[in-house]
Amino acid sequence: MGVASPADEVRALTEQLRQWSSAYFQEDAPLVPDADYDSAMNRLRQIESEYPELAAPDSPTQRVGAAPLDKFSPVAHRLPMLSLDNAFSAEDLEDFDRRVRERLGAPAVEYCCEPKLDGIAVSIVYQHGELVQAATRGDGETGEDITQNVRTISNIPLQLVGQGIPQYLEVRGEIYMPREGFERLNARARAAGDKVFVNPRNAAAGSLRQLDSKVTARRPLAFTAYAVGVVEGDLPTRQAQILERLQTWGLPISSWMSVVQSVEGCERYFQRLQQARASLPFDIDGIVFKVNAIAEQDRLGFVSRAPRWAIARKFPAEEVSTRLLGVEFQVGRTGAITPVARLEPVFVGGVTVSNATLHNADEIARLGVREGDTVVIRRAGDVIPQVVSVVESQRPEDAVAISLPTACPVCGSAVQREEGEAVVRCVGGMICAAQQKAVIRHFASRKAMDIEGLGDKLIDQLVDSGRVRTVADLFDLTAEDLSLLERMGKKSSENLVSAISDSRQTTLPRFLYALGIREVGEATARALASHFQRLDGIWEADEESLQGVDDVGPVVARHIVSFIGDTHNREIVERLLAAGIRWPALTSSTGEGPLAGSIWVVTGKLETLSRDEAESRLRALGAKTAGSVSSKTTQVVAGPGAGSKRAKAESLGIPILDEAALLAILEEQS
Repeated sequence: MGVASPADEVRALTEQLRQWSSAYFQEDAPLVPDADYDSAMNRLRQIESEYPELAAPDSPTQRVGAAPLDKFSPVAHRLPMLSLDNAFSAEDLEDFDRRVRERLGAPAVEYCCEPKLDGIAVSIVYQHGELVQAATRGDGETGEDITQNVRTISNIPLQLVGQGIPQYLEVRGEIYMPREGFERLNARARAAGDKVFVNPRNAAAGSLRQLDSKVTARRPLAFTAYAVGVVEGDLPTRQAQILERLQTWGLPISSWMSVVQSVEGCERYFQRLQQARASLPFDIDGIVFKVNAIAEQDRLGFVSRAPRWAIARKFPAEEVSTRLLGVEFQVGRTGAITPVARLEPVFVGGVTVSNATLHNADEIARLGVREGDTVVIRRAGDVIPQVVSVVESQRPEDAVAISLPTACPVCGSAVQREEGEAVVRCVGGMICAAQQKAVIRHFASRKAMDIEGLGDKLIDQLVDSGRVRTVADLFDLTAEDLSLLERMGKKSSENLVSAISDSRQTTLPRFLYALGIREVGEATARALASHFQRLDGIWEADEESLQGVDDVGPVVARHIVSFIGDTHNREIVERLLAAGIRWPALTSSTGEGPLAGSIWVVTGKLETLSRDEAESRLRALGAKTAGSVSSKTTQVVAGPGAGSKRAKAESLGIPILDEAALLAILEEQS
């Protein structure tokens, strides 16, 4: 079997990271340890650095986390909430310090040190000292509006006090559940016969995602501020001083915050907190080190999704051994079959764990693991454990080799493994119930058809009962059909039918994305719609003409042609159109508009507009937008954190604008 190409590896890593990110941030059900996620992210970042043309605008390296849940209103962050790069050893921390000192030309750097709380990152906005909005981090650019829930947390002031409060102040911090409160909460749940939370982070996340703020008010949540976002007013010039100023206005900060003068001081702080970790009243999974001087932070700037001036040093993962009882296989939307190890329950990292993903056939072969083996598992923070190794000396005589399924475990269809892929896939497509459910979930998701109220449990019921087998069947549902399902009353049934009906009015990019064509994400769907203007144009295209679209390479073109050529897929699309799905006609890229004929790439983090908003406004003026820089590109808009795309634009001599220049053009041409 041949070695995977860089493009194939990017696609595989992107799909895996999105799956892991969605499970971690949306479902609060992590699939892998932090170390696995960080390793995959670092590898993807390395490939994109070597092959800038493979770096898509919606790559996980450009994003944080996952998209917000449907049940809360979206909140666009004026300044993106970025993630932090990680250090896993003293050597990693020293390398970070060396890079900082070299960029600043300084012999030593002063750092602000804080515990990395294991909770939920939030943004809280105060106007004239009054709390007016709170939001989760979400995907870094758009979060969830949790204002009413945050107002119930006792140590978050609704009105700041003191002198010099900025007229607009965005405070960023962590909402978490102290250990004592977590134990009380679970004790009450046990006494009532309710389900208990597995750890404080899950409890905090579940508490913040309550639609009824009265429920949140009964949960023992706490908040600690660690930074500011957008500020209209004056603040001190050092990180620690800013936090101390926040404290004078009534905001809680970490009592463990400290300022040190060198990387050696950082290491001493890390060792001190690691020793005190078990006795702390809250969970932490590492330490955050930030360059203390704000002017130096500004000079250092950003790379991709993270600042150059901060890093999180993670605590070592905990390892224990347990027995692998068996392996089950789960089927995803694209038919990918993932092996899941069922473990003899074992307590590690603060929770009892009983399963772990084995990823794919290559991982099983690398480990040489068998059913019945004693395995070493590692757990870091709030994630499902990783199988690290096999204790071969304890292998029982009846240990059974793990065999990949020769047929789909859900529908019995054949399976295949494509060249260059480590993943085995079910070829059953829409006859497979697992794929049916996953396809319907994707079709109904917020960035696709946005069908409010169509959740996972309801989709399971619809498919299992035979009422829905394809996405087109959704538009045949009646309130009477739905009212026969569990927990679906007359009102909720009518609301869902209304939501399905409302989804008929959409856009061509959303519709293309909703179809779930392999490798066609939001950016590619927009590029296809912009290039062809009509669905018929895409349906009649061959691989060669598809590759003339920005962001579409040979592999993506092959997937599109394969999807279009499938009789079942064509029938589904025809049924959807017959059900009344419509979208407004697109303005031709060669038609009217002051920017007609130009091709723009927006990269980096913008403060006033989100990248989607910037691209939308450019397209409204007749421009085309693309996800990668090429010789065809007319202009590049580069915000903080712009990396490979800016470098490629410079090498090609393409004009580069900052956000202020973009806003001036949009204002002038509108």
